[in-house]
Amino acid sequence: MARFERHTRANELHAGPETTVAGRSRLRLGATVLVLATAGAAACGHGSTHTGATSAPPATSPAAVDASIAHASERPGKSLNLTFDDGPSPQWTPEILAVLKQHHVHATFCMIGPQAEAHPDLVKQVVADGHRLCDHTVHHDETMDKKPQGYQSAEIVDAQRMIESPSGETKALYYRAPGGAFDPYSRHLAADHGMRPLGWNADSKDYTRPGVSAIVNTVEQQVSSSRPTVLFHDGGGDRSQTVAALERLLPWMKQQAYGFGFPQH
Repeated sequence: MARFERHTRANELHAGPETTVAGRSRLRLGATVLVLATAGAAACGHGSTHTGATSAPPATSPAAVDASIAHASERPGKSLNLTFDDGPSPQWTPEILAVLKQHHVHATFCMIGPQAEAHPDLVKQVVADGHRLCDHTVHHDETMDKKPQGYQSAEIVDAQRMIESPSGETKALYYRAPGGAFDPYSRHLAADHGMRPLGWNADSKDYTRPGVSAIVNTVEQQVSSSRPTVLFHDGGGDRSQTVAALERLLPWMKQQAYGFGFPQH
């Protein structure tokens, strides 16, 4: 641009009196056109010197998902969604993973944040085996829906961070409120963080430790194509009955022509 201005000034000095004013007007117009053209070229990425610098991409956040509570399976046909709460447990989660692998079944693990943080190897194993992750809060407070929004936010978002930190690129796709204590705020907060609220419509009652046969009978009576999401536990206590019940239930489920999938996301 400085080169163009020096050339203009030289023309004015050599011009006669009758042409200086008109020439100056034409040159000013030409300079304006040149400035506009240069700016337009720069905006389009043309006519500018490439320095090798690139602008950083805008920060991204997880895509928001449906805030309604999921119960159905995303797998078409006759399908069940097995879910396990309150882990990971260094004692029981590996045993449950072994049974699932033996029967080629995938499930969703709803993890307590500090448990995931304390056992990152188990989080990685759950992911490596092809299962999905679910946020089950920091403190498993079954009165979540009665608590202030700031408290709920910390319980959900902090747990998500603890669960996802050891899992690499794998995200928690669901949020399950302890005891089903959802409210509109927590559902929408979870959805805004990419986690579908997750319910259940078949409850094994395994947390009461009623006996292996009782767990098996409860599940067999409850599950159906319209009640596909089954609640089990891999943490929170002695889950030996759950392990034994799964060893009986998975073959039975296959005999009933059920497939296995994941809850809708």
